[in-house]
Amino acid sequence: MELKLNYKRTALIGFAFFGILLLWQVYDTWCPTLLTDLFARKISGVNAVVFKQTAKPEDLLKVQWLVGIVMACDNLAALILLPVFGTLSDRTKTPIGKRMPYILVGTFVAATAFPFIPLFFHNDNVVGMIIMMGLVLMFMMMYRNPAVALMPDITPKPLRAKANGIINIMGYFGGAFATVLGLVFLLTDYINATDGVKKLYLIEIPFVVASVLMVISALVLFFTIKENKITEEMKEELEEGERQAAIETPVDDNKPMPKENRNMLIAILAAEFLWFMADNGIGTYLGNYAIYYLKTASNATSTLVIIGGVASVIGFAIAGIIADKIGRKWTIVSGLCITTIAIFIMIFVGPTNNIVGKNGEYALPTMLYLVWAIKGFGMALVHNCSFPMVVELCSSKKIGKFTGFYYASSMSAQTVTPILIGAIFRATLQWKALPVYATTAYALSMVIFFLFVKNIKAKKVGNVKGLEALGDAD
Repeated sequence: MELKLNYKRTALIGFAFFGILLLWQVYDTWCPTLLTDLFARKISGVNAVVFKQTAKPEDLLKVQWLVGIVMACDNLAALILLPVFGTLSDRTKTPIGKRMPYILVGTFVAATAFPFIPLFFHNDNVVGMIIMMGLVLMFMMMYRNPAVALMPDITPKPLRAKANGIINIMGYFGGAFATVLGLVFLLTDYINATDGVKKLYLIEIPFVVASVLMVISALVLFFTIKENKITEEMKEELEEGERQAAIETPVDDNKPMPKENRNMLIAILAAEFLWFMADNGIGTYLGNYAIYYLKTASNATSTLVIIGGVASVIGFAIAGIIADKIGRKWTIVSGLCITTIAIFIMIFVGPTNNIVGKNGEYALPTMLYLVWAIKGFGMALVHNCSFPMVVELCSSKKIGKFTGFYYASSMSAQTVTPILIGAIFRATLQWKALPVYATTAYALSMVIFFLFVKNIKAKKVGNVKGLEALGDAD
């Protein structure tokens, strides 16, 4: 049987990723800086105008551990909830499918709560802001695991790397849209307002727009992807995909997981834990690193994210092709290698002292544009192939559970890393600790993957090409 990837349907599934990365990009770009500003002012006991005039760099570094704790507490909840929702959705049967109920409920509650985060910040309400952050994250976890599991549910195993590339590209469109919002509504214009007048719309509009688009993306998914119908239509292809899977020992739900497969799973998750330690560390603190260390405007960070996103789209577009040639293991090792080199270069990049902003902000160092392009491309190769390798090790009955394993590993890292880096900042009082930390974690993940993960290539799959590959969305 010739397996066929339905590109049109896969792109529609990608609307789930569009909503996820859109919200996540806004969350990671705005929340750490809002928390830094709020905590620093609360601890100093002065208002925003006085704080702006008297704050020292070490005052901001010293509160990063508090920022890390808040960001980590959210991730700790996710660590618990992701496997729960994954397993529950595996066992759910409804007229609209097993994943869709969780996607719809999670989307609508998270989208409703999201705009309240900047509203509570604007009113200096620490408790309210943190509660809203936790509520958003809780219901995003209800959405995220089932949404991610939807792709492998209806995609044969040998085609999942290419399918994963397509849905990740859709996700990066969402992230890019959030980044454009960051270019238009400058966070630094709000934080650095010299007249003390804090214009709420500068921080509120990105959250509102993200919520609206997330709801729209979920509705597109609901009206175009009929889970039960597609699963039934794909039954024979999914069974053929099981026979062609790139695993050492065939999967049998009636027997314990073979030792070879279990060792492969543990090695993948261990390496994943480390690269997410690095990735989330940079993602959490990049805004603060740029604003408070490089002394740039917040839109400089958005420019970096756009460059990294474009490079990531290129990486996702060709990662499946590369994996077909050299295998998923070597694709991931290559991605980790070039990412490690890129972030190592970042260690030696400091402020430019070239003032370009109206509030005295410096220009972003040119070298960082290259660093972010290389990092974006490298990590696209990694993320494109890693998730398919995990769900390759289970049958269609346990995709939600194994998706939970994948995200439990990443969320464990994202629980530990903000607190750890925050503590390192407090101990060293050095912003350069961030790229040193990330370089070390990326390098260790590469070593683990190189030493303990086997390169097992799937049987050659004949993919339908041209107009026929677009197929039907039904």
